[in-house]
Amino acid sequence: MPIIHAIVLGIVQGLTEFLPISSSGHLILVPWLFHWHDFDDKSVEKAFDVALHIGTLVAVVAYFWSDLVVYVRDGARAVFHRDEPVTEEGRLAWLFVLSSIPAFIVGGLFGDTIDDKLGGIPLIAISLIAFGLLLGYADRSARTVRPVEAFQRRDAVFVGVAQVLALNPGTSRSGITITAGRFRTFTRDAAARISFLMAIPVTAGAIVFEMAKLVKDGMPDGLLGPMLIGIVTSGVFGWLAVWGTIKYVRNHSYLPFVIYRVVIGVIVLIIYIAR
Repeated sequence: MPIIHAIVLGIVQGLTEFLPISSSGHLILVPWLFHWHDFDDKSVEKAFDVALHIGTLVAVVAYFWSDLVVYVRDGARAVFHRDEPVTEEGRLAWLFVLSSIPAFIVGGLFGDTIDDKLGGIPLIAISLIAFGLLLGYADRSARTVRPVEAFQRRDAVFVGVAQVLALNPGTSRSGITITAGRFRTFTRDAAARISFLMAIPVTAGAIVFEMAKLVKDGMPDGLLGPMLIGIVTSGVFGWLAVWGTIKYVRNHSYLPFVIYRVVIGVIVLIIYIAR
């Protein structure tokens, strides 16, 4: 894989993993548009995907580090000190874990089938448009303003089940969980924070799962350098995306992301049909 490709794909992953516009969809569309053949070998694609997700995991952990220290501490205390009352942070910690379970189970059981059956260019384009419009509808229709602290078990299940849809490239993990959060009447800021915090357990679990397969199958030749570059670039731009998204949605709607998704989806469909 050329170094420039690793840099571009790292930037794409970092930005689109947290902006609600689909990282998996863009990682398929970019090589398709530029006629790159780096991922013709599935082992290369899987290994590089692990590297990119390590970078974005580091990014979101770094951004929420001070919060995570409290969540982990109080979550552990809720398990090992049952005689003490569970704190608000301890309760939220386990709800974020609960919300990751549906996607982890479905991805683990049907990951290969999903890879084989989904990810076609027309489906990605249609998913960008359809789920973008759904995000716009949810964002406009939310009437009440619930903070992160109002996150309950029903919310965790609802948003966690919605996250399963993100296994389809083009849906967007952050997009569908933010959409679900808005349907559950969380503020724009709270919906984004919940989405990003939910990403930590599910991404960490997926990395462990894929790393086990990578160790078993072996590292593709010549990929270590591009993987390291992918980790760094996706990490840097992932942190910027988390910071920028949360800062932006405090005072603005998700409409620009909806417009972007629809426009890109239409352009991709036109290019696909014209080729």
